[in-house]
Amino acid sequence: MLDGGVLVLNRGYQPVHVTSVRRAFTLLYQGVARAVDREWRTFDFDGWVELAVAVHDERVRTVHRSIRVPRVILLLAYEHLPRARVRFSRLNIYARDKNTCQYCARVFPRSDLNLDHVVPRSQGGKTTWENVVCSCIRCNLKKGGNTPDQAGIKLVRAPSRPRWTPLFRAPAGRRFHSEWLPFLPLADLAYWNTELETE
Repeated sequence: MLDGGVLVLNRGYQPVHVTSVRRAFTLLYQGVARAVDREWRTFDFDGWVELAVAVHDERVRTVHRSIRVPRVILLLAYEHLPRARVRFSRLNIYARDKNTCQYCARVFPRSDLNLDHVVPRSQGGKTTWENVVCSCIRCNLKKGGNTPDQAGIKLVRAPSRPRWTPLFRAPAGRRFHSEWLPFLPLADLAYWNTELETE
């Protein structure tokens, strides 16, 4: 239980990290964080300890009482967002290319787009930010295993690594809790935001 996940918010209620229950209790006790309940009320350590524990609540037992496990804490003085590299994922490639085929410049729903290697893997192309673009099915079939020049088509713009920083990167292997949902942009985490293999 003490190693379970607790979402950490900065002072602006933006997610910045996931920590352990043990560390969350330490931050609460030190007075640098407040626990956030399901109604978004905040509590210092003493206030949180005094809350009644409902039957369905996860709890930590001490010699004298049971204490509800906080699933979200708010840092009182931390305003910044951590800088992190942009994950190389389908979701982020579609975001970079704005769901636009990079050959015909038409916008499509994600379900009608493919990821295309500008220089095909059969010709030594790598799976990197600089060589993978969104492509509609029609353009992808037209291009086939060729480069754009060989297929007689042009790129709308050359692909590059995005310069924006994600607000929060969910740690791999962590269980998500329902208390986190109001604070997380859960955009198809399983498929769309899985790290792609690079070469």
